[in-house]
Amino acid sequence: MKTFLLGKDRLSAKKVLDILNKELKPILDEETYQKVNHSYQETQKVAKGEKPVYGINTGFGPLCSTKISADDTIKLQYNLLKSHSAGVGDFLDDNIVKTMIIIKAHALSFGYSGVQPKTIERMLWFLENDIIPLVPEQGSVGASGDLAPLAHLFLPLIGYGYVKYKGEIFETGELLQKLGIGPIELGAKEGLALINGTQFMSSFGVLSLVRMKNILENADIIGAMTLEALMGSLRPFDERLHRLREYKGALYVAHKFRTLLEGSEILKSHENCERVQDPYSLRCIPQVHGATWNTFLHFKEIVHTEINSVTDNPIIFSSEDIISGGNFHGQPIALPLDYAAFSMSEIGNISDRRTYLLLEGNVGLPKLLMKNTGINSGFMIPQYTSAALASENKSLCFPASADSIPTSLGQEDHVSMGSISARKLYKILDNLEKILAVELVCAAQAFDFRRPLKSGIVLEECHKVVREYIDHADEDRIFANDLKKGVEIIQSGKMVKAAEEIAKSKNINLYGGYYELFGIH
Repeated sequence: MKTFLLGKDRLSAKKVLDILNKELKPILDEETYQKVNHSYQETQKVAKGEKPVYGINTGFGPLCSTKISADDTIKLQYNLLKSHSAGVGDFLDDNIVKTMIIIKAHALSFGYSGVQPKTIERMLWFLENDIIPLVPEQGSVGASGDLAPLAHLFLPLIGYGYVKYKGEIFETGELLQKLGIGPIELGAKEGLALINGTQFMSSFGVLSLVRMKNILENADIIGAMTLEALMGSLRPFDERLHRLREYKGALYVAHKFRTLLEGSEILKSHENCERVQDPYSLRCIPQVHGATWNTFLHFKEIVHTEINSVTDNPIIFSSEDIISGGNFHGQPIALPLDYAAFSMSEIGNISDRRTYLLLEGNVGLPKLLMKNTGINSGFMIPQYTSAALASENKSLCFPASADSIPTSLGQEDHVSMGSISARKLYKILDNLEKILAVELVCAAQAFDFRRPLKSGIVLEECHKVVREYIDHADEDRIFANDLKKGVEIIQSGKMVKAAEEIAKSKNINLYGGYYELFGIH
């Protein structure tokens, strides 16, 4: 198995996935081990000294002026983890929790946090053995770090809290005893280093980035299928047009659509029709989808910067050079999380409008995409579902980062609320997969009515994937089953993979020169 050198190699969303899938193993090499240990030893010097240094021999937050005796510096760290474990709500998804561990281990391995190497090694042991701490999703305000969730995440290091192991829930102390291993002993500053940081927000950011990439690739394919079914024009996707307003996202989308529809008999069949122009939801796909792809690029840059950063406090440069600053503040990632949320919501808005166009009964399609309507309602109600979800997403678009409620008796008087931004983005992505599933089911149904004409070879392959799981509907049935399968097709990325494979086999340049740019490496 390949290894990832914590504190040395650059972490990316793709590498996080590889670690989660156990295709890449995170390790501390000897040089990094010594660097981390040196930072720990320097911190212990401070703990034994008389000079007050925040979080090492002082209290926290509004208690930063309270000096702690050398004898109590260790107890202080244990109390910190216990008292800050005040989260509520549902427990986080396992992959979010594991990603938090990966990112925190990487951040601590830079050697500026004053932790012991064995603390990082124990985190990796939890990860390797799939021992998943139970972390409530609510309680962080996104500044001073993601305190509550990180406290719950690392309680098991000292034998407290609850963990999931082999499908069962255990009290940590009980499981450690069962496995014949004891809790670690914290040193000065370690509790603070563990809970100070943006790893909750960042983990949502990483996995949201991965989901955004897959969703957008699917949205482009589904949009192309709808364009074909509605006999839309490819002229608005002309590269010359987009070179006059040179946004990378629009150029990328336009190129993909031209490739997906290349050689289309459907397109050729109406090239001399009298329609002047298509509705915006077809004609402006490069501008709308492209704008969200541009957001993706910015979001990727921010996420990758954040997961390769030291975000706790104070920062230990040496025992004589310690800076108490604000690298824990979530604002740099909170704003992009909100930006990503409403940009992805817009993909749902335009998708719902395209679904509506498919049902109108124009350009030779039967009304509600079924021939015998009256006795059959056709695809009327799936569009209701799409509309409901699009509306729900709009309600989730208020930026959490626009708010701030002072905490810590005013010591922490501006907070990012980025944890709320992160959770809202995830919910929007959940809804968006379902909205696109509605369009996918309807577009595939409408596509069938263009037979015997065929589309381009790549898009035909994508339609074939849909028909492997969802049959054409000649009469009403329980459409919830079709939508569920549609969501599964989108989440699995099967259409995207099929498009890539057929394009590669036929030497078709599906992504133009944009493959690396819009990747997650």
